[in-house]
Amino acid sequence: MEKRADKTIITVVGKDTVGIIAKVCTYLSENEINVLDISQTIVQDFFNMMMIADFKKATKSFDQVSKDLEQLGDEIGVNIKCQKEEIFNKMHRI
Repeated sequence: MEKRADKTIITVVGKDTVGIIAKVCTYLSENEINVLDISQTIVQDFFNMMMIADFKKATKSFDQVSKDLEQLGDEIGVNIKCQKEEIFNKMHRI
């Protein structure tokens, strides 16, 4: 059974280009982070993706992954943010 604390919400937003999903998923795979769910849309050339990822077996800390993904986003021209599930849920409560 998955522990809630291991789940992280990853959002990717920016101008659509080839390879965004591949580059993000490659990074996650290389660091033993499992994608549990993924949703992506493209609206008038703007890319928006939300992923739920399991950090249970991650080889790097949450903070390091967050920094790495932010840097990857800068390199490919998108904005990538990570948020722990419990924080995300508290921020988006109605």
